[in-house]
Amino acid sequence: MATWFQQHRDKFNRALDACKYRYAWSAYPESPSSRIHGTQAAAAGRARFEALLNNDYPLTLPGEMGRVGAEVSPYTGAALGIRYPKVDIDAIMSAAQAAIPPWRDSDVETRVGVCLEILERCAGQLFENAHATMHTAGQSFIMAFAGSGANALDRGLEALVYAYKAMADVPTDADWQRQFGKDSSARLTKHYKLMPRGPSVNVCCATFPLWNGYPALCASLATGNPVIFKPHPNAILPVALVVSVCREVLAEAGFSPDLVSLVTDTRAQPATTALLQHPATAIIDFTGSPHFGQWIETHCRHAQVYTETAGCNAVVMESCQDMAAMCRAVAQSLCQASAQMCTSVQNIHIPAQGIVADGRPVSYEQLADALVAAVEEHLAEPRQAALLCGALVNDGIYATLEKARALGDQQGQILRNSTPYAHPEYPSARTATPLMIALDQSQQTLYSEEFFGPVSFLIKGPSAESCLAIATDNARRCGAIASHVYSINEAFLNAAQDAFNHAGVSVACNLTGMPINFAAAYSDYHVTGLNPAGSACLTDLAFVANRFRIVQRKTLCTASGA
Repeated sequence: MATWFQQHRDKFNRALDACKYRYAWSAYPESPSSRIHGTQAAAAGRARFEALLNNDYPLTLPGEMGRVGAEVSPYTGAALGIRYPKVDIDAIMSAAQAAIPPWRDSDVETRVGVCLEILERCAGQLFENAHATMHTAGQSFIMAFAGSGANALDRGLEALVYAYKAMADVPTDADWQRQFGKDSSARLTKHYKLMPRGPSVNVCCATFPLWNGYPALCASLATGNPVIFKPHPNAILPVALVVSVCREVLAEAGFSPDLVSLVTDTRAQPATTALLQHPATAIIDFTGSPHFGQWIETHCRHAQVYTETAGCNAVVMESCQDMAAMCRAVAQSLCQASAQMCTSVQNIHIPAQGIVADGRPVSYEQLADALVAAVEEHLAEPRQAALLCGALVNDGIYATLEKARALGDQQGQILRNSTPYAHPEYPSARTATPLMIALDQSQQTLYSEEFFGPVSFLIKGPSAESCLAIATDNARRCGAIASHVYSINEAFLNAAQDAFNHAGVSVACNLTGMPINFAAAYSDYHVTGLNPAGSACLTDLAFVANRFRIVQRKTLCTASGA
């Protein structure tokens, strides 16, 4: 409602300003501290999560044909036992289409106000959604609360800002006059109307189900399109909680709750392909594997497609001021969320002659040892390891580790083997620590493939320039979302920044003292759309502007002459 737009206007204006000037700001608290949320919020959130277990999820949808659900906690190994509506896709599409007209015909501030209220209420369920994300996606509680909670909400608000900016740029009407020849003129009244494309399918990934979930929701819903969430069968609950909020808010605002709905399935009986290829599907947002992302881009040309997949994120090391800090920063990326992040480092390129660090020569072998030691330091204390690594999203990560380990044994050198770590709270947790393999630069066929999970390669190149050339070529051909360079040589640093940017990848230089995986809402443009790692950016105008089109009416007011 318009009143919601006014109610949240101050926060929205701050977000507008942050997007314009790109400074550090967050609309939502990242910390679950009781000093921020009070002493009862954490326990209440956990209780609400636990009350959902082994029950039918409280959601009614059009075309329901029974219940489905097969989520298993990566921490306990136990089934969550939650059963979600299984729906007929034709019915859910028909309901979404029927809900469009009143929503389409409402004004921009009404739609944006509804989205702002949705985000605000989702912020109120951060604790239960953090537990839901932890026990489906495998993130640690802190990561689930911040990265998949507050940070994802910020990305949603950011997308809403850009949707508003794109729509606000279109006037509602205009007075147009022109002379035609010496004796003839015309005056027209022109009216412009924003038209949504139609149902938007939001395919969420298993590891960070809401990181792209909130932006895609806000971008499509604000521009007039109904949204159908399609969560990964392993991670339905975090998405279902958001869908419940959306439907509640829409109903309160006087619109059909079927503007936001949910399609669930299992691995044994998938529904994604049928949903994506449904003739009514007009927009697709996909986050997940490069293989399926490429399939969507090839086979779903009837829809406007936005993808974020993955690639081989690289670090090039040429020199540094503080080797210990550099190694700690890179090692944290290898450990964080067990490298199940789209920004996780995989390929570490090091010159064969080593680098200059702390003002002295350091060999490749010494630097490799220092990186291994930095990983061990992060894992030394069990609670810290649990906080950083979390759990593996599925057993398939073990197969990836076995494949990489075999390749390392046959064609490289294993510098650090991957082993489980003992989680201090969940003895049955599915865990693995980083596998680190030394390779020669000539073995490009091995490291130009993404190994999803805690696998990294320390790649020895003939020179720093050769390391840079291979890393950027790999990004251009195979895709990359994040890249890093460490150098105190100004000429090399400038050349590296140009090379990565020309390969269509954003680059970070000499980052230490912070999580280098971090992508800041309102400031960092996440994914460029210029390499195979994805076609969409979080967030820019291109992410929202083509979700609606403009139609017009023009009427002759006065005319003179023949």
